[in-house]
Amino acid sequence: MSHPNTTRRKHVLKEMMEDDYSLPTERQQIVCVVSSRGNNLHEVVPAGLASDNFLVSMPNKFRKNVWVKRGDYVLVEPIAEGDKVKAEICKILTPEHVKEYTKAGIWPQRFAKKSAQASQSQADAAADHSDSDTDDSLPPNTNRPVNVQNDEDEETDTDTDESSAED
Repeated sequence: MSHPNTTRRKHVLKEMMEDDYSLPTERQQIVCVVSSRGNNLHEVVPAGLASDNFLVSMPNKFRKNVWVKRGDYVLVEPIAEGDKVKAEICKILTPEHVKEYTKAGIWPQRFAKKSAQASQSQADAAADHSDSDTDDSLPPNTNRPVNVQNDEDEETDTDTDESSAED
């Protein structure tokens, strides 16, 4: 017999993977996650330019099954109760959703610029990385002690080893 949490996770993931890419309803809106506030609350920025950030809650079916991070896009539906929390997440959008919504012409212009800039910067970074094989651009690892060896110390060590081997 399957554990209920495992079954729920299976169905939630199946729902996400086999999504029909249905367009949002009139009440739903596309928002971008700005930060996680804890307790399954996320601060989001709406597509409107003059709109302020607000909090959205993650429903029980997504908790501990699907994670959202800063920069992810979600589809939210407004809720009546609560002063601070203004909406609830109804769908977590994948890059495939973004493509479909862009084709349909409903993807917000405010987010289209960010995704285009992000993909361009990732492409530039990949091109820069493939051109050079040096580690000069990498910052030093502060988690490891720095071993500095002088050439003079190595020469004196080898000289004493050679002289002791001759004796």
